[in-house]
Amino acid sequence: MAQVVGPVKGPVTGFCVKCRAKKELKNPEEVILKNGRRAIRGTCPTCGTTVYVFMGSKKAK
Repeated sequence: MAQVVGPVKGPVTGFCVKCRAKKELKNPEEVILKNGRRAIRGTCPTCGTTVYVFMGSKKAK
C-alpha cells in the first residue's frame, strides 16, 4: 500500500495504458511506494483508471 504524502499543485500529465495516450491526471497526489520510491498517483479523466507517474527518489531542493 502506498503512503500518501499530499496533493500536488498544478497540472500533472501521465500516460494512461488503457487509453494509450498522455492525459492530464484528475486528483493527483504524491505517494511513497512500499519500496521507498516516490510517485504521483492520479486518475485518467476519460476511463477512470489509476495512473502512476514515477519521480526521482530524492526530494527536490
